[in-house]
Amino acid sequence: MPPKKTTPPTSNLSRRTFIKNAGMTAAAFTILPRFVLGGKGYRPPSDTLYVAGIGAGGKGESDIANFARSGKAEIAYLCDVDDRRAAKSVASFPKAKYYKDFRIMLDKEHKHIDAVSVSTPDHNHAIQALAAMELKKHVYVQKPLTHDIYEARMLTEAARKYKVVTQMGNQGSSGNDVRQLMEWYNAGLLGDVHTVYCWTNRPVWPQGIEWPAQKSSVPKELDWNLWLGTAPAKDYVEKLVPFNWRGWWDYGTGALGDMGCHIIEPPFRVLGLQYPTDVTASVGSIYVDEFKRGYFPESCPPSSYIVLTFPGRNGKPPVKLHWMDGGIQPERPEELGPNERMGDGGNGALFIGTKGKMMCGTYGMYPSLIPTSRNQEVNIPQTIKRVPGGAEGHYAQWVEACLAGYGKMEVSSPFEIAGPLTETVLMGNLAIRSHDIRYPKKDNPNQFDYPGRNIKLLWDGANMKITNFDDANQFVKREYRTGW
Repeated sequence: MPPKKTTPPTSNLSRRTFIKNAGMTAAAFTILPRFVLGGKGYRPPSDTLYVAGIGAGGKGESDIANFARSGKAEIAYLCDVDDRRAAKSVASFPKAKYYKDFRIMLDKEHKHIDAVSVSTPDHNHAIQALAAMELKKHVYVQKPLTHDIYEARMLTEAARKYKVVTQMGNQGSSGNDVRQLMEWYNAGLLGDVHTVYCWTNRPVWPQGIEWPAQKSSVPKELDWNLWLGTAPAKDYVEKLVPFNWRGWWDYGTGALGDMGCHIIEPPFRVLGLQYPTDVTASVGSIYVDEFKRGYFPESCPPSSYIVLTFPGRNGKPPVKLHWMDGGIQPERPEELGPNERMGDGGNGALFIGTKGKMMCGTYGMYPSLIPTSRNQEVNIPQTIKRVPGGAEGHYAQWVEACLAGYGKMEVSSPFEIAGPLTETVLMGNLAIRSHDIRYPKKDNPNQFDYPGRNIKLLWDGANMKITNFDDANQFVKREYRTGW
């Protein structure tokens, strides 16, 4: 049976309408004392976080379930553009009211919502999160925080402006393992780290391909217009929803966007990195004929290699961070045994310092000093407080912080941290996309120059601008589709 739907109100769904209505929140329902409502095991509304989930299938489904598992969150509203994807969450939370359009949900229900979880394709994260924040709702947003650099900066500033509790869905930031890495580094075991390698075996979806020529019928359960959201209007094609959108620039952020916030987060946190100062990129190619390289600028490349430079902080030297995807890995450290696994196998991060090396896998898991024999020899006391439940406690940590109120409790990945991390990830994508900027040659219009290749892009982080190749700045901020 398809999920129950609500009838859209006849009122205008403009941004102005549902933001203006936020002023009515002061008239919200009165909380009755426990002794009035009573009952064994009763949890009063004041101890309950009422959550609305935008994106109820896939990762959204597991996010919502984890909030409920905290014991202090009630999933009060569900929103998804695809009834098929939402079906399991709707069955799991039968009391939750179901919507297809997040704008209608916020317009009608904002007085009864405390917090909003956003787990949708990357291109709609920012508008959904900001709409909730402007209504003074706490927000949890899946990684990457946004699709564009500009959007990440705006959400970071909005968190401070609206004083709401924020958390990005890179759960490894709450893990014990990344804190172990921090303690080793803080104890001086590595000396000054000057080089970091990060790698992933993704993409695990098609990339470096041409947009399908044949359009298909839109499934009756899917509202295609709502799914497109901020993206350009296009006909529906098979196998884009629910997963393969990640390989298309209009919607996703490629392998770097998908995994960077998990794999780059440990070095970002351990070394206290901020905005990079420059970036270089090279990408894998698809050849469609002899000596004929395919040109598919709408699609992310099959592999890429990025180098970002970060300025030294607190007397430390600059840091070079190398990113590799598509299964490419860095050279194995000589100190690592021939049969010892590097990272977690398919993914990982390697720290190289003046006195030593260490590595980890995705989310910072499997932290290890190199050579691995050092793990038995070194005993560094625990100095950094752990999150209850580790990485799995990431969800409950946000719930507790929301109930406590803005500024009362620490969270692992607030937008003040997640925003700059996301900007760093998206800087890599800016460099990748600059590779496909081309202009016809003056002497032969059938041949092209690619001015964004084989150069170093210089980044002014404060002003969000590439200073030596202006064409690249088109990837800092995109234009939304009319009406969004």
